[in-house]
Amino acid sequence: MAGDEKRFKSAFDSLHALAYFAPEVDQALTGIGLRPGRMPYFASRSAAMGAVGPEVVAATFYNFNPEVVARVIPRAWTLATPEQILAARLDGVDQALTRLIGEDEIKSDQVVEAAELAREATAGCAVEGRPLYAAHAGLDWPEPPHLALWHAITLLREHRGDGHIAALLLNGLSGVEALVTHVATGVGFTVDAAKLTRGWSDEQWAAAQQRLRDRGLLDGEGALTDEGVAVRDRVEAATEAAARGPWDHLGAEKLARLEELGRDLTRRVVAAGAFPKGVFAQRRA
Repeated sequence: MAGDEKRFKSAFDSLHALAYFAPEVDQALTGIGLRPGRMPYFASRSAAMGAVGPEVVAATFYNFNPEVVARVIPRAWTLATPEQILAARLDGVDQALTRLIGEDEIKSDQVVEAAELAREATAGCAVEGRPLYAAHAGLDWPEPPHLALWHAITLLREHRGDGHIAALLLNGLSGVEALVTHVATGVGFTVDAAKLTRGWSDEQWAAAQQRLRDRGLLDGEGALTDEGVAVRDRVEAATEAAARGPWDHLGAEKLARLEELGRDLTRRVVAAGAFPKGVFAQRRA
């Protein structure tokens, strides 16, 4: 099923990622005591692992500046427990999805079907060597279909992410180097958004670019060389191979239906303003 995981990511990734941009989620997390800014993101995504230290968060998130992580973790755990944070996150996601999809459509047969198929796909995920996925897989499933759908997508996304980190390591890319080379592909974050959201300074970004030039992966303009393209291609191929389990489990027919449902829902949330302008180099739909 070559390409199936990549197509699913394109169809569904925005439905998970909107949780990091929706004001409802941020308000729910700051409402229980977390400080505005980066803390809600780092705390809410890592809370499934418990009150871990900044080293664990930086290791599992990979392309974030560890210095930035350490400014808010472990302080977050002194302001709210991981259990409180997880509950607030889900409450915020509930509100955000209801706003973006609509109170009537959120209860539609389309959402129910997508949730059932996505949950079925997660039965094909492998837990070995995937710490962030494993932590989220240990959480209880929410009952409302739209939240079960979001949880299933979260599991699939973290499952892929853990495998992606393994692929980056095997290809010799550090966290910031992985981010620089990904931005250079022209897909995903813009340069400014990548620096801002991942916490890298101009100097740190430039240093990473120079290391990549020294290795022959970037040219003088910051674009990928042929070898740089080859490295990114190897990373993506390895990532997709490591993430095939859910799609092999689901089967081609059900996967095609899930992708169809996901693309429609993604178009709705993007059109409803789920993401600010200027963050991504291409539309997430």
